[in-house]
Amino acid sequence: MTAPASPWWSVDRHADRRPALILRNRLTAAVRAWFAERAFVEVDAACLQVSPGNEAHLSAFATEAVGGGGARMPLYLHTSPEFACKKLLAAGETRLFSLARVFRNRERGPLHHPEFTMLEWYRAAAPYTALMDDCAALLRLSATTAGAHRFTYRGRDADPYAEPERLTLAEAFAQFAKIDLLATVSHTGETDRDAFASAVAAADLRVAPDDTWADLFSRVLVARIEPHLGIGRPTILCEYPISEAALARPSPHDARVAERFELYVCGVELANAFGELTDPDEQRRRFEDEMAEKLRVYGERYPIDEDFLAALAYMPDSSGIALGFDRLAMLACGASRIEDVIWTPVAETPA
Repeated sequence: MTAPASPWWSVDRHADRRPALILRNRLTAAVRAWFAERAFVEVDAACLQVSPGNEAHLSAFATEAVGGGGARMPLYLHTSPEFACKKLLAAGETRLFSLARVFRNRERGPLHHPEFTMLEWYRAAAPYTALMDDCAALLRLSATTAGAHRFTYRGRDADPYAEPERLTLAEAFAQFAKIDLLATVSHTGETDRDAFASAVAAADLRVAPDDTWADLFSRVLVARIEPHLGIGRPTILCEYPISEAALARPSPHDARVAERFELYVCGVELANAFGELTDPDEQRRRFEDEMAEKLRVYGERYPIDEDFLAALAYMPDSSGIALGFDRLAMLACGASRIEDVIWTPVAETPA
């Protein structure tokens, strides 16, 4: 089917969007300068990879390489520069960042676009709490660059200069859903689906017979937790159950949870961070679990990047984070849709 004509080249439409696009450029320059001042090296990860990532609910764009003799090899556009960045950590880089174009299929909406920009950065020999401080500093930088006193999105606002609140998943589930989350997670990380289903049903949320523990976790998070996050000031939601943090190491103080946090502003998820897992055997096991779930839900699975697992054995203790740069630009300029801060949006998929 032929895609409908794009409106983005229209002179009037472009004139309306141009102030936000120029602000995006200023924000890009400010972020690059911020990292340079802190001795980070900017890296440029290749978009074509043998694996696009191994998270069950991420969908990739597939392609193939054709050799001179006609041999073909499947490749994917990456969903994140994460694997490439971690290989560079293994190779000896200690502070790096990337403003990478990334690609995710099946995603389109006010906050989602099939091609977008991911800001990722990594710190070797640093706790993941250092990334929390980075997030607070980058929010202040973005607001200063935009000349904004508040960030607003769909009637919710937050002070980007305020110190973010730090809230664990267990605290959030108890406060907003009246559910004892960790009562359904064992000290070996196994989850009790039936006990969790009973708690979710008692919270007046739908439970289907084929719902997994992870399905129920996501339903409560979206329906009862996320609407309260990043309101008034930014929120750092941390200590995810170990089963919901496939690339993060376990917390040293509670084996049921991982060193993972997400940053929310005005109810919008902006960033996802890990204290990085560096055990290749454990990482392989988690990838296999994720791909088994992907096969169950979507009928497909992605290959595992063996080169990445080999590099993981040499990677130092590190912390890393991925931040949706377009979403940050949206909040900084008060845009309502992600297309407003993308210079040339991808054509809409025909209905």
